Amino acid sequence: MKRRLVLFLLLAGTLSACSATAPSVPTPTVTPPAASPVASATLPLTSATPSATAPDSQGATPTSFPTGTPAASDAIRFDLVKEGSQARFRVREQLAERSFPSDAVGSTDAISGSITLTPDGQVVRDQSKFTVDLRELKSDSSRRDRFIQGNTLETERFPTAEFVPGAVTGLARPLPTSGQASFKVTGDLTIHGVTKPVTWDVTAQVNGREVTGQATTRVTFEDFGMSPPRVAVVLSVADNIQLEVDFHLIRAA
Repeated sequence: MKRRLVLFLLLAGTLSACSATAPSVPTPTVTPPAASPVASATLPLTSATPSATAPDSQGATPTSFPTGTPAASDAIRFDLVKEGSQARFRVREQLAERSFPSDAVGSTDAISGSITLTPDGQVVRDQSKFTVDLRELKSDSSRRDRFIQGNTLETERFPTAEFVPGAVTGLARPLPTSGQASFKVTGDLTIHGVTKPVTWDVTAQVNGREVTGQATTRVTFEDFGMSPPRVAVVLSVADNIQLEVDFHLIRAA
């Protein structure tokens, strides 16, 4: 019994010594792993701030121009100058004092306007318009002029005719800088308060910044809500009207 007690005391002393000399083990701290380089690099792409080239909410790229509208620096404007420009009408009539029909011709140089094109020949519609002051129309008969202005054209109510070009077809592209050219110009013509689409046949001579030539088209009195003149000295007037414009354009600097 005494031996067992001695052995127990020796064992207890050994365990106590081991406990006193053994190093303490700290409680481990759990540290979350650092974000990987790949995840860090891709984070801005998921940011709520859009990139400079991303489309806006309407699906349009902010730096792009609307379809059909060229950059201002690309537009080419041609201004009509009075010298060498004239607007005319021709109507076939049969006068009582003549045995054969003839053309009644009225003309005016009171015409102004411009046309703006892209380098490939597209019309910039909101920067293109021509205007004719119909009150200045003159023929070889002042009596005819008074009747046409007072009864047919009603120039007190509708003093001007306007043409807004919409498209040019048959013109070489890029725009020629010299030589002859034949093409068509389609747009909206307003006379007597009525607007109708018309197409002009155009022949032109290009000489650097200057363009000269003639444009013609045909309309009827009925197209624009007018009646052919009816007076005693005029036996008949054809319903067809030929419109002619001699133009002198200069390319803006």
